[in-house]
Amino acid sequence: MTKRIVLASNNPGKVREINQILAGLKLTVVPQSDFGVVEAEETGLTFVENALLKARNAARHTGLATIADDSGIEVDALHGAPGIYSARYAGAGAGDKANLEKLLGDLKGVTEGERTARFVCLMVYLRHEFDPTPIICQGIWEGRVLDAPRGIGGFGYDPVFYVPSHNCSSAELPPELKNDLSHRGQALRALVIALKTGHL
Repeated sequence: MTKRIVLASNNPGKVREINQILAGLKLTVVPQSDFGVVEAEETGLTFVENALLKARNAARHTGLATIADDSGIEVDALHGAPGIYSARYAGAGAGDKANLEKLLGDLKGVTEGERTARFVCLMVYLRHEFDPTPIICQGIWEGRVLDAPRGIGGFGYDPVFYVPSHNCSSAELPPELKNDLSHRGQALRALVIALKTGHL
């Protein structure tokens, strides 16, 4: 029997990526929007705090086990910004395009060597709202910020995130390869190992 787990996100890109990585396990991730869950307010000051806030909110409203992640891009030249504010860097309700444009604008004049950055993902799993021992996994993907978008794949900051090992942007990688390399892929694979030990 396939177990349903709620993803505390309404982002279809995340749902797609996570289900691709979980293929083969008897798990199906469904977005919280399927249950009419309103997104939690991200009031935490760290990725892990925000992930737990989102997971507890989804578990409270659905009664099901939940996965939540908080992820973003940290740019060294911007002292780690956008960081936890990556999804709303250009303001509340900002879309990918506006966030990308703000990031590129903020890095105008910064040399290639100073544009080092990384994607960070903190992923949590809760069996229920009051789970006292959540699984917490982390993934980090090092790269740098390009001076213009490249590629049409992925979402978010993928078009401007340069992957040195493959000499292309994250948005130019095939989905399977991106999942192998990405911060979210790393965190989710660590989570899968934990779930296989019977934490379901």
